[in-house]
Amino acid sequence: MRTRKKELDVDFIGGVGPLTKEEEKRISEVIKMLKAKGSSTHRPTRKLTTKKKTTA
Repeated sequence: MRTRKKELDVDFIGGVGPLTKEEEKRISEVIKMLKAKGSSTHRPTRKLTTKKKTTA
């Protein structure tokens, strides 16, 4: 089993400057789309079962 992770030798992650308004808007739209998609495909984790009566 592997326990070590590779460390990245970077000073920063991302672009050279801050995001533009257009980029921020595009990212917001993608996040909203993913949230909407994820909530519509949510399935219950537990199955509902009914108890059966046994006759002796």
